[in-house]
Amino acid sequence: MSKHYFVTGTDTEIGKTTIAAGLLHAARLRGLTTAGVKPVAAGCERTPEGLRNEDALALQAECNPPLAYELINPVTLEAAIAPHIAAREANVPLSAQALAGACRQVFDGRADLTLVEGAGGWCVPLNDEELLSDVAIALKLPVVLVVGMRLGCINHALLSCRAIAADGLHLAGWVANHVDADMSRQAENLATLKALIKAPCLGVVPRLESADAAAVAAHLQVTPLV
Repeated sequence: MSKHYFVTGTDTEIGKTTIAAGLLHAARLRGLTTAGVKPVAAGCERTPEGLRNEDALALQAECNPPLAYELINPVTLEAAIAPHIAAREANVPLSAQALAGACRQVFDGRADLTLVEGAGGWCVPLNDEELLSDVAIALKLPVVLVVGMRLGCINHALLSCRAIAADGLHLAGWVANHVDADMSRQAENLATLKALIKAPCLGVVPRLESADAAAVAAHLQVTPLV
């Protein structure tokens, strides 16, 4: 049976793509088919093939069977700023309905595990009325939360958990990603998160010299998702 999840984070730049690619890689090691979607990406580079986003390319590398880039990242925005601002400046319309429809196209491929990666945290605007989380709500997706382990992470994680629950979605699991190697009392913060987040911890990812998907996958448990 195909499984679909929405990957969000406690903030921007806390490793959503790193963790999503790691989970997809872990699924591939089990012989499962995989797909990744980055519905909207701000911060794309111009290439001969068109605008390309580093995060979407990382997801594409873990898709088995391969997927066309346009399916993985249907909305590409060049400016590395908040998506709704980048879209407004580029005169590109953004709506939850359209992005959900793009995700459904990938779901139709019926991969064993499909991950839809958000942008930033849970409450990132798409336009003046909708948030990117409305895509997850429209698709009724269970959520995987990436917790960036740094000062303040407990508050950010618990607020994110509350917001996900308030929006009627199920938190399927969470991952602790050590983004700050100098974080004080890492073990104590991790213990508190494990006690307070009522969902499976899918892994604790340390600071890695090379945070490629294979290295990250070694620290993750994909079984609860598949």
